[in-house]
Amino acid sequence: MNSVHSDLRVAIVVADIAIVLIVGSLLVMLLRRLKQPPVIGEITAGIVLGPSILGLLPWDITGLLFPVELRPHLSMISQVGLLLFMFMVGWEFNGGLIKRGSGAIASVSFWAFVLPLALGLGTAALLYQRHDVVDGKHVPFWYFAAFLGIAMSITAFPVLARILHDTGLAGTRIGALTLASAALEDVMAWILLAVMVVGFTASGGVATLVTVLGLFLLYVVVMVLVVRPLLHRLVSRLTRGGQASPYLVPLIAAGAFLSAYATSWIGVHAIFGAFAFGLVMPRQPQALLAQALHIPLESGIRLLLPIFFIVTGLNVDISALGWTGLGELAVIMAAACVGKLLGASVPARLSGMSWRDSYSVGLLMNTRGLTELVILNIGVSLGVLDGEMFTMMVLMALITTAMAVPLLPRGLPRVPGNLFSIPPVTAPSGSAARPRPAEQEVTSGTS
Repeated sequence: MNSVHSDLRVAIVVADIAIVLIVGSLLVMLLRRLKQPPVIGEITAGIVLGPSILGLLPWDITGLLFPVELRPHLSMISQVGLLLFMFMVGWEFNGGLIKRGSGAIASVSFWAFVLPLALGLGTAALLYQRHDVVDGKHVPFWYFAAFLGIAMSITAFPVLARILHDTGLAGTRIGALTLASAALEDVMAWILLAVMVVGFTASGGVATLVTVLGLFLLYVVVMVLVVRPLLHRLVSRLTRGGQASPYLVPLIAAGAFLSAYATSWIGVHAIFGAFAFGLVMPRQPQALLAQALHIPLESGIRLLLPIFFIVTGLNVDISALGWTGLGELAVIMAAACVGKLLGASVPARLSGMSWRDSYSVGLLMNTRGLTELVILNIGVSLGVLDGEMFTMMVLMALITTAMAVPLLPRGLPRVPGNLFSIPPVTAPSGSAARPRPAEQEVTSGTS
């Protein structure tokens, strides 16, 4: 009997995954017609299948499809996809974007990080009294405020890169400045988040905090001085003779998971371990690794990551917000958009860009997408964000990402090509708003 019951539980979880993949694929195809990135369709699928939409129908269809007692199994599966995704984010991180940068990158990234962070802290002060208790436990104000501030300041670098590629902006000055600024800004956000997570989880006092920070610094040193050279040797051996070993994918994935375990054991969230392993992962031989490692891992992520969205969507309940919640959502949206638009647009304009191009930089920097959901789920797992605040912040991430492409000005210079084939972001005085000859040629007849 127990064996049959266990088999049925497995079958339900597998069927749930099938439902997630089907609904997610349909919405991705539908929203692509509206020029939205895949992440919008996948996040929307989670919300549609959750209590916000499907849960409003009679007979508790959401509960029947996704039984509460089986959701932890879905959550564990989703973490595998999330860790692989964070490894890929670290691996694809292009440090050259920052190295080739200028004062414009430093200015845009700094103010696009600091201003939304400050507005997030102010928003937290306004909303704290209604959200200071989570599951019966009091949440210290500064942790609540720090999570809101970081969530406001983040830019979803992977989603932004895909938007720039799909819109033909990756090879333009707008794309170069935006992508490089987002990369530097996200580095600041992840560092701040890591410090905050360490401080929140180190509940044993100053001694515990010092221990966790010391172990984390030791972990960083080991990753740079030990793991990185070992990975170079391993990859060189597994790609010898221009052929990739069949063990390449499982060994690299295992390394990412072990790195995630290490940071989790230290007291820092597992995603930092997977991300750090991606940062120290070799990029050469580029063509061979792209074929033998990048494509298989990306396929696995496409299968597993949508489960993360449904797990997130099951915790989003728009119907429970009420008028007060909608008012708070409006405040959150205003702070998020104003912070990014002003924080990125004004420095871009001061660097010599036209107002049209500067506005485009601010609008693109306002995309949050999946990276935001990762941060918000950390906040929920730590007991910092309640269900209502989580719902509002997820909606903010969805709306700010969805509004980017439709609101881009018409007539922007477009250069189709490789995602990271970007020009320098500096330009001679007086020529900032003038497209290059190649851009003029491509832009002809393009909206």
